Amino acid sequence: MKNIILIGMPGTGKSVVGQALAQRMNYQFVDVDDLIQARSGKTLKEMLLEMGYDGFLAAEGYEGMQLNCQDTVISTGGSMVFSAQAMEHLKENGVVVWLETPISELESRMPEQLIDRGIACAPGMTIRDIYRQREPLYAQYADAIVACCEGEDNVVDRLLSVIHGLPLD
Repeated sequence: MKNIILIGMPGTGKSVVGQALAQRMNYQFVDVDDLIQARSGKTLKEMLLEMGYDGFLAAEGYEGMQLNCQDTVISTGGSMVFSAQAMEHLKENGVVVWLETPISELESRMPEQLIDRGIACAPGMTIRDIYRQREPLYAQYADAIVACCEGEDNVVDRLLSVIHGLPLD
């Protein structure tokens, strides 16, 4: 069976929803942010400060290229879509679902200093700027879009409904 790859903005709930989805589908769960941190031995914030924006994006793309799994829900980092090579690799054995969250909701969830949350962005960018930059890439790679609101269980129910219409074999 194919993997389910979750993309979307930081703060959307890819990890929480991904874990719940994996459990309900009897799939494995992988959080790319966790893999990056385990490989480096550093937090995302530390990596961003030491490697810079471009270095972090390269590390994230590398991690995406290393994933070779099956029957797995994969929660990507929000900036994984900047690595065309990694996204194409993930799509080879998976369907990509964009967890789309209204910008107003994202703004309420994010700290003022985005670096504190380990969000890859150029200096001075706001969450709204990041959304505008990434939205076309999320749309480009998504095989399906699921609106995220009203709680984790409702999002998982919507995901399951959408996924049943996608080719997973």
